Amino acid sequence: MRTFNRREVLRAAVLGAGGLVSCDRVVTGMNREVFGEGVPERLVLPEGEGVDAAFHLLSRAGFGPWPRDVERVKKMGCEAWLEEQLVPEGIDDTACDWRAERFESVYFSAGEAYEFRKPVLRDELTRHALLRAIYSKRQLFEVMVEFWTDHLNIDLEKGDCVYLKPSDDREVIRKHALGNFYELIRASATSPAMLVYLDGKSNQVRRGTEDKPNENYARELLELHTLGVHGGYTQADVLEAARCLSGWTFDRNRFWAMDAGEAFFKADWHDEGTKRVLGVVIPKGGGERDLDRLVEIVCGHASTARFVAMKLCKRFVSVEPPEGLVEAVAGAFTRTRGDIKAMLRVVFGSEAFAASGGQLLKRPFKFMVSAMRALAADTQAEKAVLEPLQRMGQGLFQYPTPDGYPDEELPWMGTLMWRWNFGLAMAAGKQGGVRVELGRLRRAMGGEAGARGWFRYLAGRVPTEAELAAVTGESDAQTVGLVLASPAFQRC
Repeated sequence: MRTFNRREVLRAAVLGAGGLVSCDRVVTGMNREVFGEGVPERLVLPEGEGVDAAFHLLSRAGFGPWPRDVERVKKMGCEAWLEEQLVPEGIDDTACDWRAERFESVYFSAGEAYEFRKPVLRDELTRHALLRAIYSKRQLFEVMVEFWTDHLNIDLEKGDCVYLKPSDDREVIRKHALGNFYELIRASATSPAMLVYLDGKSNQVRRGTEDKPNENYARELLELHTLGVHGGYTQADVLEAARCLSGWTFDRNRFWAMDAGEAFFKADWHDEGTKRVLGVVIPKGGGERDLDRLVEIVCGHASTARFVAMKLCKRFVSVEPPEGLVEAVAGAFTRTRGDIKAMLRVVFGSEAFAASGGQLLKRPFKFMVSAMRALAADTQAEKAVLEPLQRMGQGLFQYPTPDGYPDEELPWMGTLMWRWNFGLAMAAGKQGGVRVELGRLRRAMGGEAGARGWFRYLAGRVPTEAELAAVTGESDAQTVGLVLASPAFQRC
């Protein structure tokens, strides 16, 4: 007897229910009734004045707790939850798949994506990312997808990047998000999207000419992807790295080839001479192997270990992390040759992390996702939901420069009003594209409902008297909106 996969079941449900709108209702109903995506019968609220440890971990190593998450982490223990998250393939994510697998273009190769119109590609990629962040039970994986998307930033609006980013998201970022840093950088170096975004596709040194290689990608590889701006490289290293990379290109019209849509190496464009990168000699005649040698050199440099460690500590602990923690994470990088899981174990197992609750300002994407997760929101991530994110300044895959959206607070302080508007509108049921049922959460709180209960649930700690006075509204909707707009929820 033939078995059916999730997509076939969903397609049948759509046809039986009478169209896409009904399909959305079927998905929501299935997720809540079969996969437990809704609100539990009872919520256990944090009781301490400091941010609850389980709540803190879920807020940093994830996009914030879903209604039943804090109690689950408390039962299994923070360390056990972290280890579970570090093996995402072992976590059943069926409920999220039902929502996010509807977008066909995110599964197409770089060459095949040219069959879609640009607005469709942009819409499906951004909606897919938002839905995964909101509904995935593989929360640490999705958080690291966002982290590496910034680290290896590609702006959809440059050239053909909108056609090429879906495969980059799948084959570079998601494939290696919890894997090995060396392999991540190697995959990115030959990603068609990166070759187009940083002009690597035109990096050629034709023999018998005085061509000079295009240095754009080589410079960002050293400055932003590996060693860091103060990592000790020189302009000569940039030029030599560009020579190593010469010959790798992408051609959207290469339909006749078996590997159409993939990057490929043109030997007659490659500089075959001897190179010297960061003091290491790469012998002549290496051909396409020069790329692998370059990746080994730059990823194995001590500055890279420190640069990556610093970025992880800034994202997950503090904008000014303790020197000892940075050194410990860098040590894990060096000891394991770039194992991302090993570094994360050091970060989340540190005393500095445990003591840092409520100190980091959420970036707009995290604010929106954490708010929707906290309220068990039902959304299909349509335009009405994406527009507020755009106004908050973090349109997905749209940062114009290669360094990615910043972790520092200052760039985000001018967009707080849009956050407040979103939180208040969502709680009041007036935010298009999002449906929340505060009544279910209130019933789950039982006798602890009220302004103090809402604050404890949403902020992970007991409010001060001043905070309680500031968030007490005339209704649940107003109180929840005020808590979402409060500094206690804006930070994690």
